[in-house]
Amino acid sequence: MALIKEIKGIKPHWGEDCYIAENATLVGDVKMGKGCSVWFNAVIRGDVHYIKIGDNVNIQDGAIVHCTYQKSPVNIGNNVSIGHGAIIHGCNIHDDVLIGMGAIVMDDAVIESNSVIAAGAVVSKNTVVKSGSVYAGIPAKKIKEVDQKILEGEIHRIAGNYKFYSSWYQE
Repeated sequence: MALIKEIKGIKPHWGEDCYIAENATLVGDVKMGKGCSVWFNAVIRGDVHYIKIGDNVNIQDGAIVHCTYQKSPVNIGNNVSIGHGAIIHGCNIHDDVLIGMGAIVMDDAVIESNSVIAAGAVVSKNTVVKSGSVYAGIPAKKIKEVDQKILEGEIHRIAGNYKFYSSWYQE
């Protein structure tokens, strides 16, 4: 069973049809929608502020989701993939977004819908990634627009794959 920890009388909640790996950690003020998956060694720590996660979100192996005390919560929309080893910290991620493996998204950044943050990118504090953008590098900068191939072949495909993969563990 995953580590599900109450802090200051607040415990994590999630919707139906979610998969949470046995060694994932969810702490405090975490609200997650339906059809989500939290993979091995992922940590979602709502101890210093709230974390709100929409539907059909996958938080892959070793990813960390955290906030800044009394300043910067985390809001994640629907149909979002958070890649292996990524760090999501005190930011806002809209719908249909792919955060690549090892990427870091810092406080008060906003990742608008239909966007990709490339593997290893570092999105600095207060950065606004406009809808339909691909950002890469350190610090992350726009490198191109999201086209239909990226939207369907990456953003939607990966979110769908993780929904499928999680079904293997719920049997």
